[in-house]
Amino acid sequence: MYTIVTGAAGFIGSNMIRALNARGVDRIIAVDHLSRGDKFRNLVDLQIADYLDKQEFLRLIEQDAFEGEIDFINHQGACSDTMEHDGRYMMSNNYRYTVSLLRFCQTHDIPFIYASSAAVYGGSETFREEPACESPLNVYGYSKLLFDQYVRQHWDSIESQVVGLRYFNVYGPREQHKERMASVAFHLANQFREHGKVKLFAGCDGYADGEQRRDFISVEDVVKVNLFFMEHPDRSGIFNCGTGRSQSFNDVAVATLNTLQGKNQTLEDHVVQGTLEYIPFPEALKGKYQSFTQADMSALRKVGYREDFLTVEQGVARYVQHA
Repeated sequence: MYTIVTGAAGFIGSNMIRALNARGVDRIIAVDHLSRGDKFRNLVDLQIADYLDKQEFLRLIEQDAFEGEIDFINHQGACSDTMEHDGRYMMSNNYRYTVSLLRFCQTHDIPFIYASSAAVYGGSETFREEPACESPLNVYGYSKLLFDQYVRQHWDSIESQVVGLRYFNVYGPREQHKERMASVAFHLANQFREHGKVKLFAGCDGYADGEQRRDFISVEDVVKVNLFFMEHPDRSGIFNCGTGRSQSFNDVAVATLNTLQGKNQTLEDHVVQGTLEYIPFPEALKGKYQSFTQADMSALRKVGYREDFLTVEQGVARYVQHA
């Protein structure tokens, strides 16, 4: 039997394979679309049984070619570019692709975990897995919400495990290929190494400079949540995957600078020294930017997830120290 991981050469997908390998699982079929060939680097140190291009995988799924050889699908593949304006591509890649996989899994009684996103909440100030809280600001967020809605509409007919994880702001190793869509911690660490200082957006939406707040979650914790559901196939649902704790971009900057400088300084110290400066908020992001996110974690806790989540100070330090 094989475990399928889609988006295998991507950020979360490659971290999932690494964690599965650490547990002795190597009969893994890695699925991705390597139009960006340099993503292969995320696969080099991993043990997989085979690699399939996304289109070939879909063709085999539609032909029912696997004949009972799949025991799990962990679907991390998606276009996560919130600035992508091609709605046809986004809906085909994020929505229709995922519908095909869900139907296949339900037909063959295969557990299915898929990546949703906190982008479904848009400008909401309440981040709970309920329709009243969902109002995406871009087509990426809508593509994720539409599939969540599809799942909800079919709950009564769903028999095998289905889990949607609404990822908040994930950071950690193996994200270098994401370029501008990589995490704030990634960009700040690179800025400091190259220029000796970091830059954040000035205030917006009533927030002071750098005080926009997000629920930043380490990919280490994201992987643990995925593994929890893989180990508990009797538990299904759509769940937030954050920390339940909102922290500022300033917090990320201070954690990054202090780690790379080997110091323990305050935000004010870094501003005065010029290692942190603020730049005007981009016009292109106005009205499309989540200035605050904080996951309501009660649903995940209710199904039995008990692990603590890393703080920004803990997680960013572990990340940039070795990046």
